[in-house]
Amino acid sequence: MRDRVRERRERVPVVVQGRGRRRTGARVLWVCAETVVTCGVVVLLLVVHQLWWTNQQARAEAREQVTVLERAWAISPPGGGESPPVEGGVVGEVEDVGEVGEDGESELPGDGDLAGGSAGGGGAVSGRDRARPAVPDSRAFAILRIPRLGLTAPVARGISKRSVLDKGYVGHYPGTAGPGLPGNFALAGHRNTHGEPFRYINRLRPGDEISVRTRARTYTYRVDQVLPRTAPRDVGVVRAVPRSLVKPSYGYDDPGAYLTLTTCTPEFSSAYRLVVWAKLVSTA
Repeated sequence: MRDRVRERRERVPVVVQGRGRRRTGARVLWVCAETVVTCGVVVLLLVVHQLWWTNQQARAEAREQVTVLERAWAISPPGGGESPPVEGGVVGEVEDVGEVGEDGESELPGDGDLAGGSAGGGGAVSGRDRARPAVPDSRAFAILRIPRLGLTAPVARGISKRSVLDKGYVGHYPGTAGPGLPGNFALAGHRNTHGEPFRYINRLRPGDEISVRTRARTYTYRVDQVLPRTAPRDVGVVRAVPRSLVKPSYGYDDPGAYLTLTTCTPEFSSAYRLVVWAKLVSTA
């Protein structure tokens, strides 16, 4: 009997910790799950902001600007008040228009970098043109309408992302001709986000009409050629007589009054550029 009592006293109690380990593991999994869900919600909110909210803001601002222009023109009819300088001719005479790449070559702007630093645009210009840069004025001066797409958008000077394109406006390349004038009236616009005015210009076909209204008159262009894809460095498409430097079968040989629309392709990418050319057919 005494031996049994001694054996019980000498036994070392064993503590089982299996339940505690299970609780710790469950807590770790719960924290990880909360972190993943939180990150997912943040990413979702960013996507909603970029793809939906920026469109709502930019479209509202663009519609308001169109209304402001039309009211101003109704109060001050053609011949009254000061005409926009761009209608008087070319804003400078640049040889290349667009962003400057790492190797020093010019690039057409894209949705990821549309474009240049100043409000007047950020084209790459020659030495003689730096002495007389385009006026840094990003106010809208025209209204672009494309009936086939149901598009109405204000046109502003320059291709600055912050002061022009992110507002839902269409940007006028510095150094290209004014609307209705001989040369190339070249425009850029977002394909995705910030109003995305040029999202569906890939649907345009030869014969479709495009109008550009200014205070003085309305110019009607007819779509003539569509270049589905070209390189960002293909600055030939916005020159006075537009012709692709990458795909020379696209473009023109003779001077004329051209309209050029440029944007990114494919959608949600700035890898290539989509180009639409139209020719002036009437002035009213």
